[in-house]
Amino acid sequence: MKEYSGSSVNLEAQRPEDENLGTAANLMYGLQHVLTMYGGIVAVPLIVAEAAGMSAADTGLLVTACLFMGGVATLLQTLGIPFFGCRLPLVQGVSFAGVATMVSILHTGGGIEGVLGAVMYASVLGLIIAPVFSRITKFFPPLVNGCVITVIGMSLMPVAAHWAMGGNAKAADYGSMGNICLAGLALFLVLLFSKLGNATLSRLSILMAIVVGTVTAVFMGKADFSQVLSGPIVAVPAPLHFGWPVFNMAATISMFIVILVILVETSADVLAVGEIVGSPVDGRRLGDGLRADMLSSIVAPIFGGFTQSAFAQNVGLVAVTGIKSRFVVAFSGLILIVFGVLPVMGRIVACVPPSVLGGAGLVLFGTVAASGIRTLAKVDYNNNMNLIIVATSVGAGLLPVVAPKFYDQFPAWFATIFHSGISATALVAVLLNLVYNHFKQGNSDQPSVFEAGYGRALSQHVLEVLADGDRFEGGKLYDKDGKEVPVIPAKPAHGH
Repeated sequence: MKEYSGSSVNLEAQRPEDENLGTAANLMYGLQHVLTMYGGIVAVPLIVAEAAGMSAADTGLLVTACLFMGGVATLLQTLGIPFFGCRLPLVQGVSFAGVATMVSILHTGGGIEGVLGAVMYASVLGLIIAPVFSRITKFFPPLVNGCVITVIGMSLMPVAAHWAMGGNAKAADYGSMGNICLAGLALFLVLLFSKLGNATLSRLSILMAIVVGTVTAVFMGKADFSQVLSGPIVAVPAPLHFGWPVFNMAATISMFIVILVILVETSADVLAVGEIVGSPVDGRRLGDGLRADMLSSIVAPIFGGFTQSAFAQNVGLVAVTGIKSRFVVAFSGLILIVFGVLPVMGRIVACVPPSVLGGAGLVLFGTVAASGIRTLAKVDYNNNMNLIIVATSVGAGLLPVVAPKFYDQFPAWFATIFHSGISATALVAVLLNLVYNHFKQGNSDQPSVFEAGYGRALSQHVLEVLADGDRFEGGKLYDKDGKEVPVIPAKPAHGH
């Protein structure tokens, strides 16, 4: 029994995500993750604070609360406790999926307390239904998973372009050649450091490119560190600073639709990072990941935070660096917590020009799409409808990316779900996979123009008479014991 126990421990230790690279490496690679997602995690509280008409002080507290909760949620997801946390390298933070709904609640008089209440109570409902989502792994074969991973990368490309152009569409230099050149420099540095023979430097290529790009931006006048020391050095998020979350039925239902989107997106992200890391994700592990998301989202409003979910851009960082350790991402959580209680550190990171992040983002997000394409390469496209499933799913996912106003005239609940290219792809791919590959009743026995075939086929009745071990050699059929099986000549057609 002891020998068996020891072998299982060894097997557990062999999981790629369980590799511990040491404190220094964890810190450096963890910081790289934070720099990649920092702009995204602070964008949501800034938008909500502006819509709520908050003061500068309260806006700062809202931002630090979201950073703090992002760190706590990341630790829960990566390190895990019983029934909570998938223990994969996923960075957690405020989900952008709920921005429109939260702003809508503010505009209809719900106030920030109404927003926090909607997030909390909708997340409770999400926690209750999480076990249902944990049983859907069988509906996410490489066919579906590859579509979702591909669209995750493609849907993030507009973000990279927006960053590369300057990150602020209202700025006078938005889209200027200066910003574009700075993004190009960051892209060149990522490729250069990745090319060099040093493995550590290659893995830190994103971080090094951001650092060198930022220093260059200082000399170009596009990075300003003068305001780093303005404001509090330490600001611990205070529970219930914005008031106790208020329950409102309509607001909670609206936010619950967002929760459904987040559950779909998180399922896709967990499965995607499992595919990239090379670690299997079963229903139990997926359920643990979803419950961690929902628990974090329930606790977040107490400190002034919002719905938590995995950041897709960090999935790309795992793919491009090859660093699969969950302990690296756990250090990202610690760094986010430090930023949450030390706003001065957050202000330093905020000085990184968006255009520098845009150049690095082009590689990051492109790598996610490439990983999806690699997954789709494992799919069998011969004599089935898988090609049209991929085409339709990817097309549905890219609709809101290439035409952001496409769903403006649709019902709000529908637009909320399908405006996310990731959730749209997941839903369409799962549905079509069920229709064509699981519920085969009614499928045509004639080849479709969308099918990729070999140009030859065997009739079903021929396959039915073959036995295990039968083989063809020299035009003759032999059974598993090597005895020749007689072949009855075909009867000539009538009239010949």
